[in-house]
Amino acid sequence: MALRFFTDHCISNFIIKTLQDAGNEVFRLRDYISKDSDDRIVISKAQELDSILISLNGDFADIVSYPPANFNGIISLQVKNHPEVIPPLITRLNDYLCSYPSMNHYKGKLFVVEVHRIRIQE
Repeated sequence: MALRFFTDHCISNFIIKTLQDAGNEVFRLRDYISKDSDDRIVISKAQELDSILISLNGDFADIVSYPPANFNGIISLQVKNHPEVIPPLITRLNDYLCSYPSMNHYKGKLFVVEVHRIRIQE
């Protein structure tokens, strides 16, 4: 069973293609809602599509505003204005996704993906 992702407007085509090439289903924000939609609308659309939200927007890593238990999973990619880290960061994420291919594993969790680690918060 493939994982389903809803990618925020800031997610590059490289990341989307990498996720798709690994056999995952990827819904792009721009195909569903306006790219300048409020964060609440973005995460609501991810829920509606029964998908894991993936974003570079640090706002979604705020567990007070977006309690992980309320969502199907949030993946926050930590690039911090260093786009050169995207390839190794995506390799780390892809390895993790391959190890945990069930949507249930991501439900109710926040994954903060950095080049050298993935932090998980429930």
